[in-house]
Amino acid sequence: MKILVINGVNLNMLGKREPEMYGKLSLLDLENSIKSLDFKADIEFFQSNSEEDIIHKIHSQKELKYDFGVFNFGAHTHTNIAIRDAILSVNFRFYEVHISNVFAREEFRHVSFFSDIAEGSIVGFGFDGYEYAIRKILKGE
Repeated sequence: MKILVINGVNLNMLGKREPEMYGKLSLLDLENSIKSLDFKADIEFFQSNSEEDIIHKIHSQKELKYDFGVFNFGAHTHTNIAIRDAILSVNFRFYEVHISNVFAREEFRHVSFFSDIAEGSIVGFGFDGYEYAIRKILKGE
């Protein structure tokens, strides 16, 4: 099983940006935490603030043979039809993850351009949301 974890815009600022909302751990801490769980899967991490880079990574799904995705697009979640179309163009199955509870935040964050095409959405469980998504993928349900 080959899983692609994409973290989008501003997630490179984890640990620095709004620690009361996102905690004090960095993106590298998140990646190391998932690696330490020793899942029986090949998990690749990718982060970009660039819509174009994210789209190219999604388009590579077929050639790089990713079986599943775990995506946290950050603010792109609420605004980005181009990334949505990229996912649909390669029929990429994925779980949507958000560190914070977007439904307890500003109203514009209540809308996701991805939740209706995701296998499921995991919201508000911090870094644990990534682990939950990967465990669900590996269970094959």
